[in-house]
Amino acid sequence: MGTMQPLARRIGRDHDLARSLWESGWHEARLLAVLVEDPSRVTQRQMNAWAGDFDSWALCDTTCIRLFRRTPFAWDKARSWPCSPREFVRRAGFALMASLAVHEKAAPNARFLALLPIAEAAAGDGRNIAKKGVVWALRAIGGRNSALNAATLAVARRLTTSDDSTRRWVGQQTIRLLLRSTRTPRTR
Repeated sequence: MGTMQPLARRIGRDHDLARSLWESGWHEARLLAVLVEDPSRVTQRQMNAWAGDFDSWALCDTTCIRLFRRTPFAWDKARSWPCSPREFVRRAGFALMASLAVHEKAAPNARFLALLPIAEAAAGDGRNIAKKGVVWALRAIGGRNSALNAATLAVARRLTTSDDSTRRWVGQQTIRLLLRSTRTPRTR
């Protein structure tokens, strides 16, 4: 990325180049495609196709954070992709949730409260990439403000009472991370 970011700045936004780079299939070319693609020209069809090509968490997360969250379809995909049976598409849904939670400062709590049941429903996916994505999304949503923190902790506590070990793990990790981030430093 240290090499590609300056290159992407020199190139600027280029939809056609991004498409060609992505179609090459090369990991590094696809990362550069994400950096030069124009979010205003991205279509839902393109998002679905690119998400279907994800084969690593790095490509998935970078695409969601750097590109997809800037499209008008980000919220729709954050709601629909977590229901996909495909691991990296599911991860992309949670990466979008996390990215939107961090970057969409003006978004009302209601938008994030609507995402919590989706994350809770997917918390039993034992695949590593997916379950860590759920924790990431829950932590980011819960880190926005005290109301969302309380709502997310309620979800996490329910998960810890599950008979399913993956759901318990997601709940425990979410609680640990949210409580760690809200602790006040000790004074001496």
